[in-house]
Amino acid sequence: MNSAITIASAVRDGHITAVEVTDTCLAALENAGRSLVAVTRLLGDRARHEAGAVDAAIAAGRDPGPLAGVPYGVKDLFDVEGLPTTAGSSRYADAAPAAGNAETITRLREAGAVLVATFSMDEFALGFATINARHGTTRNPHDPDRLAGGSSGGSAAVVAAELLPFSLGSDTNGSVRVPASLTGIYGLKPTHEALPMGGAFPFADSFDDVGPFALSVADMQCVWNVLTGTAVVASDDEIRLARLGGRFRDNGDPDQIAAIDRIAPDAPPFDLPDIARAVGRLPDHRSRRRRAASRRARARCDAMAFAPATRDRLLAGALLPETPNAAAQEFCARYKQMIVELIADHDVLLAPATPCVAPMIAAPRILIDAALAVPLRRPGRMPLGLQLKGRPGDEATLFRFAATLAKKGLIGASSPAEAFQGKVAWRK
Repeated sequence: MNSAITIASAVRDGHITAVEVTDTCLAALENAGRSLVAVTRLLGDRARHEAGAVDAAIAAGRDPGPLAGVPYGVKDLFDVEGLPTTAGSSRYADAAPAAGNAETITRLREAGAVLVATFSMDEFALGFATINARHGTTRNPHDPDRLAGGSSGGSAAVVAAELLPFSLGSDTNGSVRVPASLTGIYGLKPTHEALPMGGAFPFADSFDDVGPFALSVADMQCVWNVLTGTAVVASDDEIRLARLGGRFRDNGDPDQIAAIDRIAPDAPPFDLPDIARAVGRLPDHRSRRRRAASRRARARCDAMAFAPATRDRLLAGALLPETPNAAAQEFCARYKQMIVELIADHDVLLAPATPCVAPMIAAPRILIDAALAVPLRRPGRMPLGLQLKGRPGDEATLFRFAATLAKKGLIGASSPAEAFQGKVAWRK
């Protein structure tokens, strides 16, 4: 598939209409997308209406926006006007339709992008595998017997299969970075609250963030510009690197460690103090959302409607008393400030994104210890990714460094198996 930037240019220049792009994309999603067990709803009528508006703007001599006619999809926890927001749960399949669109969808539509589908996820984003009791298990485009990761696995799989140039997921504790690493594409966990969460079903407010997936750094940056309403300012400043050590390095795949050492051979090792305690505090800090969801479940008197794994997690959260949760919040606030001060002299910290390639569906287990997740170049092998961690509010440096690595051929989206590639001729 062509990039988002290329598609938008072709539509603006009249080489192809937005409606033609949309029809081709919908057909590809209907065929290959279903095989991935990634698509939950195709939005054909809506998509053709949005594409028609783009073509009408061009015919009238108006600028349709930087993403003119570019198709995309969203994780099934974003409000889409007129549809129930399911958050991956059967409980909400027949909920009242959303009265409006999520803020991110509104911004993308104003930029000319065309929403074509919603994608599968772990129920309430409680997982790393996209195993969904209602829709099934999302497949990895590189090997359909393997997981795509989660909880934004549907959004990642469709982009990795080259059926869309970009999509939206959400990341609380790795839900963008994990599937990006396992499917061989780019995925961004932005600075907290840098992107609007309005109209996105919440899991843990203090950690939730909207996160895009893309096949290239350039497309990721273009989507970022649209969603933030700002342009990334170019800079020639030296990028100061560090390699994260400790449990990050100890649990990495040998290929990831070798790549990090090759990218930054002279960068100092950098250990984050008290990281085990910080990771241990995370479940307490997230329990507020789980307890809230559990209270909603009890209020409806139908807890058995939740998938078993979700129900167990919600019950565990409900049983946690408030005292340790309050202590966890206090610790996290102090720890965040300490980390910001510690990394002040570094622009990018390098670390593995996941400690292994995608697990087999028959043995759905992945150990996650804990940015911008970038795919390593691994021709002929399952994808693996690195994390480029930056200072709060400095996504521009991450994009610039990732673009440098891509030019050197060290990173880049992995092409999937032929069965899922969705060869699409966007130009006539």
